[in-house]
Amino acid sequence: MKIIAYIYSDPLLESPPNQDIWGLEIDQVYQDLGKHQELEQLIIDCRVEVPNYLLIRRLEELGDNVAEIGDRLTRLESLGIEIIATEQDYNSAKWNQAHNQNITFNLSRLLQEVQADKRRSILKQGHARNRLKILPPPGKAPYGYRRGQDKYIIDKSTAPVVKDFFERFLLFGSLRGAVRYLEKRYGKKISPSTGRSWLTNAVYRGDLKYKNNDLISNTHSPIIDREEAAQIDRLLRRNSRLPARTASAPRSLAGLIICQQCQLTMTISRVTKRKQKQEYLYLRCHNCPRNPKCKAIAYQQVLSQTIDKICLNLPVAVAKLNMPDGSEIESSLFQKIKQKQAVLTQLPSLTKQGILDPETAAIRNYKLRTEISQLENQIAQLPPGNLGAIAQAVSLPQFWLDLSESERRFYFREFIKQIEIIRGESKQWNLQLVFIF
Repeated sequence: MKIIAYIYSDPLLESPPNQDIWGLEIDQVYQDLGKHQELEQLIIDCRVEVPNYLLIRRLEELGDNVAEIGDRLTRLESLGIEIIATEQDYNSAKWNQAHNQNITFNLSRLLQEVQADKRRSILKQGHARNRLKILPPPGKAPYGYRRGQDKYIIDKSTAPVVKDFFERFLLFGSLRGAVRYLEKRYGKKISPSTGRSWLTNAVYRGDLKYKNNDLISNTHSPIIDREEAAQIDRLLRRNSRLPARTASAPRSLAGLIICQQCQLTMTISRVTKRKQKQEYLYLRCHNCPRNPKCKAIAYQQVLSQTIDKICLNLPVAVAKLNMPDGSEIESSLFQKIKQKQAVLTQLPSLTKQGILDPETAAIRNYKLRTEISQLENQIAQLPPGNLGAIAQAVSLPQFWLDLSESERRFYFREFIKQIEIIRGESKQWNLQLVFIF
């Protein structure tokens, strides 16, 4: 018994699959990439030595349209070969043996499915060709841009609104705060989810990100630079660790304080006296399960001790870090980028010499640019090399005292993951800082 297999893949849509995908021993595998040359050779070989079975993944791999698929099926089946589509309900022997109405209906439905798949494939091929040309994906341009002939162009009337939104978020680290600011300042009302999609949208960074998650960098003018984009990513990661809504809370310690006894996050309560403007802030554990319940603590006392502790412990914690040499990693990544850029510059010459055809050169250009974008993203995510100097600068009490509550909130969350309240006898307590690194 002889079994052969045929695999077709479009280089625009997928990488060539492994030939060992069938789950059984195959005598010979014919594989095409973009064209059907090996399929024609398969038919010629079958006339010389007829196999018992031909395995394919789907019927649409046999041609570019339904007519071609039907013609090749007829030619192969006329040789007495049993054709089995492993990803579809098709077995030529079963189809040919049964002629009742139900089988006819199923065959008609299968052909309709093949035709629909071909239409979808043609549409995907069009999008893929646009990707190879580094053209923007279909659809409306993001707010702040308009579509040009072959790239996004900054819209001078709306781009300042987006830029101000980013700057507000970078200043205070609050998504909801930046959303409220946008509505108050410009009358531009967006939801927090839209604001988050703006913050993570590659277009505002001068890049294109396609539906298959491939990223091509430096395709058009950005609204924010690389350093700002890296800081935004860091702020979003930091805020994701905090309880809901505390990222935009007015108090700097919101969401950071944990009671060690009951393991609950302590919330900030505000108390005022009748007919007096002065207010008193306390940290308390709502829904405390203990009896008696954990007592409230004055907010200002915790804030003062937090500043004292961070000034004392932060430089020591940074000094203990065993961080890899960031400059060496960065240099290595830059070297890889230069190597890939050198290959990019050779592609036009290789195409002109006939070594590469235009389509292969376009695919290679696209893959190299996505790889360069990945390396650039790794560089952007590297930690700052001057962390020790930063720690020394922020270890002065006056630095923290000169900040507003919102500014202090921003810097606390740059370094602190959690603050644990350790209660002692009577009303005595102490706190312990848990740094992010």
